[in-house]
Amino acid sequence: MIRSARPEDVPELVAFVRELAAYEKAESEVELDEPRLREVLFGPDPKAFCLVATPDDSDEPVGFAVWFVTFSTWLGRHGVYLEDLFVRERHRRAGHGRALLAALARICVERGYGRLEWAVLDWNSPAIAFYEALGATAQDEWTVHRLTGAALNTLGHRATAPR
Repeated sequence: MIRSARPEDVPELVAFVRELAAYEKAESEVELDEPRLREVLFGPDPKAFCLVATPDDSDEPVGFAVWFVTFSTWLGRHGVYLEDLFVRERHRRAGHGRALLAALARICVERGYGRLEWAVLDWNSPAIAFYEALGATAQDEWTVHRLTGAALNTLGHRATAPR
């Protein structure tokens, strides 16, 4: 079963993020805590959203998908960017990941969005195979770039405010 995340899910969602970071060998990069996630998902002006997967016999989350709305100038339509998809190892191969992606695809279709996209680490061959089996295609010609930390602050402080 897939449902929208609820405020009482926040501790489990933070745990999912930490488990995903451990899988990706990036635990030290996680700054997220419960108050921050509660504000992001359930504050007065949320910009990110979350779906959770639960087994049929329980309401306890076993996986999640965090996403936000994007916009494609080429399509002239919005889309969904999937920031994180994670299912606890003991619950994998039960259809939860597929159900989460299908729910996001449904959101795109119902809202007239033009795409659902995400990034996957190039070494994560099980995830790549899973996505390709669903019909997803790699965008190999694109390279992700990121500004963060000191570089982001330096550039941001040099800019003039938009008018």
